[in-house]
Amino acid sequence: MLELRHLNTLLAIDEAGSLVEAAERLHVTQSALSHQLKDLEHRLAVSLIVRRTRPIRFTPAGARLLALARDILPRVKRTETELRRLAAGRSGRLHIAIECHSCFQWLMPALDRFREAWPEVELDLSAAFSFTPQSALVRGDLDMVITSDPVDNEAVRYLPLFRYELVLAVARGSALARQRFVAASALSDQRLITYPVEHERLDVFTAFLDPAGVAPASVRTAELTPMMVQLVAAGRGVAALPNWALTEYLDLKLVEAVRLGEAGVWRTLYAAVRDGDESVPYVQEFMDTARGLCFQNLSGIRRAD
Repeated sequence: MLELRHLNTLLAIDEAGSLVEAAERLHVTQSALSHQLKDLEHRLAVSLIVRRTRPIRFTPAGARLLALARDILPRVKRTETELRRLAAGRSGRLHIAIECHSCFQWLMPALDRFREAWPEVELDLSAAFSFTPQSALVRGDLDMVITSDPVDNEAVRYLPLFRYELVLAVARGSALARQRFVAASALSDQRLITYPVEHERLDVFTAFLDPAGVAPASVRTAELTPMMVQLVAAGRGVAALPNWALTEYLDLKLVEAVRLGEAGVWRTLYAAVRDGDESVPYVQEFMDTARGLCFQNLSGIRRAD
């Protein structure tokens, strides 16, 4: 019998283009995903995908089921949302602060999608670069904080969105661009371009330079990611940025990305909420929406455990 999970699997395979990436999106092993797909093909007595192609191609039967998934799954999602709204009451408030300059790239589409499903929830968005947002969250002035720096507090729950790699953007013609990775000491003679926030709130310092006891030759700040990339491209410095935030600039061949350290620097982006609010239906809906759009549109991110 065909089940919704089968349709979700086929849709994930189509969006990811490979079984490996689809398994990561579905948070299962590749072996489990392959077994589920073979079981479905056995039940239906028909092949659904053409294996050993990248991206994976669907057979005519698989394409028919994929069309069904694209039709049915959004309708199921809308119905589930309506039921959750009816159960919880339709009104509420979600005031969000962000500690990540580049987060606007995925957050704005997520808010647009959320607003369509929960029009009665009051939305507000602010940048938390000049104050400590966790305190405002506990006080009730905020309802959610997007951050990669969790602070121990029994009153706050940190809900993981995704993991990303912090990489170094360098000019294409620089000596650093030829390196497979850079050690912290390689930045001691570099100008580091950062967002205009405190040293202790920048991952490049807290997770890479400070543990090695290294400081850059100088620091320059820039408000916007495109501005930072242009400065790097012009040879005016280097910048540590999330891998997904650099994708479009790498595609345009404006800069190169180099790993920070041989193992890389991986961080987790969280949505912090007050303890207990993680079970509020519209908070759950926002998390589901945000995660779904991120894994659909951002490159190089991973599921957070």
